[in-house]
Amino acid sequence: MATRDNWWKSSYSGPGDGDSCVEIADCHPRVAIRDSKNPAHGTLTFPTTTFATFLDALKSPGRTGR
Repeated sequence: MATRDNWWKSSYSGPGDGDSCVEIADCHPRVAIRDSKNPAHGTLTFPTTTFATFLDALKSPGRTGR
């Protein structure tokens, strides 16, 4: 699994609600995701290609945000 040093949060997670974010780690060939407030409570992992498709869908025009 990911080491302590390779977890990162978005630069958009500033003060205040910024601590309510997820952290991501590149664990090739998978991507790991965890809650930044409770990192020891579990991790989800996805194949890198699946996570890339997810990110592309978030960035796509016409996304409603729901």
